[in-house]
Amino acid sequence: MSLRTAGSVLVVFLWSVTVVLGQDGWSVTYTTQSICALKGSTVELSCSYTYPSGYTVTTTLWFTEWGTGVEPKDLGQDPEYAGRLEYHGDKKKDCTLRITDLRERDSATYKFRFITDQTRGRYYGDPGVTLSVTGLQVKVTGGHQDKTLTCSTTCTLTDKPTYIWYQNGHKVKEDTSSQYSDYLRNADSYSCAVKGHEDLHSPAVYGPRNTSVSVSPSGEIVEGSSVTLTCSSDANPPVDKYTWYKKNVTSPKASGQSYNITNIISEDRGEYYCEAENKYGRLNSSSVSVDVQYGPKNTSVSVSPSGEIVEGSSVTLTCSSDANPPVDKYTWWYKKNGGDYQSIFSGPQHVFNQIQSSDTGEYDCESQNEMGTDRSRTINMDVKYGPKNTSVSVSPSGEIVEGSSVTLTCSSDANPPVDKYTWYFQNETFLNGCGQMYNISNFKSKDSGHYHCEAWNRRGSRNSTALMIILPGKQTSVLTAAVGIIVVVLVLILCLSGLMWFRKKASRSPSDTRDTADDGQGDSSPVYDNVSSVAMTSTAAQTGATDDQDDVHYASVHFSRSRYQEVPLYSTVQLPQPQKQDEDVQYAAVKFNLPSAATQPVAAQAAEKEPSEIYSRINKPRTKKT
Repeated sequence: MSLRTAGSVLVVFLWSVTVVLGQDGWSVTYTTQSICALKGSTVELSCSYTYPSGYTVTTTLWFTEWGTGVEPKDLGQDPEYAGRLEYHGDKKKDCTLRITDLRERDSATYKFRFITDQTRGRYYGDPGVTLSVTGLQVKVTGGHQDKTLTCSTTCTLTDKPTYIWYQNGHKVKEDTSSQYSDYLRNADSYSCAVKGHEDLHSPAVYGPRNTSVSVSPSGEIVEGSSVTLTCSSDANPPVDKYTWYKKNVTSPKASGQSYNITNIISEDRGEYYCEAENKYGRLNSSSVSVDVQYGPKNTSVSVSPSGEIVEGSSVTLTCSSDANPPVDKYTWWYKKNGGDYQSIFSGPQHVFNQIQSSDTGEYDCESQNEMGTDRSRTINMDVKYGPKNTSVSVSPSGEIVEGSSVTLTCSSDANPPVDKYTWYFQNETFLNGCGQMYNISNFKSKDSGHYHCEAWNRRGSRNSTALMIILPGKQTSVLTAAVGIIVVVLVLILCLSGLMWFRKKASRSPSDTRDTADDGQGDSSPVYDNVSSVAMTSTAAQTGATDDQDDVHYASVHFSRSRYQEVPLYSTVQLPQPQKQDEDVQYAAVKFNLPSAATQPVAAQAAEKEPSEIYSRINKPRTKKT
């Protein structure tokens, strides 16, 4: 690295690396591969070269450009370098080049080439020397109260230089630091230089200062009028860019030294400032207020909390409006399920301490001041809640036939809608019960019982009440008929007993009463285990009977339940009809018994038939002569 001075010139070598290229005796060696020099200084590109014996160098040249198919352009023939290029080398081994009065456009990569007296005796050195030419520049950073000046170059000087600072052309500081941050006055200009080359000053610069905004007209601004804002700033060089901003708005509103707002509206109300900028800095003005008188605008409703609204939580509605003068009256409107809007409350806020699902609906507010009214857009308040009113319905809704298809449907009121259903049979979870509907494709007796469902959403779950589903079939019919027979028989017994008691009371003559169920001519009644039976016997004299009237016997009815059957079979009983006075009428005793597990009587086979086929037959009345 070398530093040479010729008059007021400076040469700085960034790093020094000897580069040797070529082979078989051909080479070009550059002392340094990269050089950074100040604008206006002088630089030397040092190099040497070799070639085999037997050759004679006829031409030497430096170039920066080389077109295809032609020899490179000799810089010595370039008018741009006229009077500034000096070749200090020779035609043997030295190839040093000096360039004076450097300019920024001289920045390029320089290469040396030599030509000998033989056809193939031409050679150049690669990659050459990269020359960067830089000028001193003063950059201004920070605000108008705390500026920092930096003397900068486009390439780094290897030898740490000493910087000299000038204020209004007078030397004020000398330091190895490239920055100057002492108290700076906006009215002053500043420049810098490198010690030893004080004649190579940077341009004297200062950024914008005393930037301000004026408003015309200066009085009250009414909506629809015209307003002009003007930005002023002192800077050298002069401000080349003005940008207008509205406070709290990030994007620029306009550019140019003046900003004209025609037909001003309420949205234009606010504080404005401008930014003045030149290449050395920028500065913002203070804000000015543009006040516009207008009625309510941009009325809106906000909900707090802003997330999901859950039943039972506290929710606040707030109505806001842009108005000048401010809003003095708020009115709230509510509409539910497509109905009409109703005025429900007033004031800028309304609080639901414990919001309910019934509060779901559309809300908006109306704002008013002395200049007009404005109404907000509607917001939909959707209150979320867990499943309610969970119930189970069955289809078909009529009598269920064995082997038919039965569909159960679970219904529930929920918001958000139910997303999971669980089915239970006899309070146990279905292994395959899922979805809103559950289908039993072939309903059997084993499917009779209690069913209920459980509805789920992300807010919770709710069970339905249990639904009892019974296959009517044989068991249900038997139970219904048996109950009916018992009721009828009991009523008849009471009536006949009362009649007999009155007849005996009136005639004061004894009547025969028999407790037998049969005269021995009918079938005897078998005895069953765990039999629940009712025996009913009554005698009565026929109307107009004589002293030698025959006894009238009524059937005894027995009901028996098997230990393995939940519902007993039943028989229909034919009531006795009046007979002739000279005939003794007897009725068969009818007995019903369901089969046990050990013995299968004939009645068990009948149990698999339709209800109408399992009724016992009743013997016709038999007569005997008196």
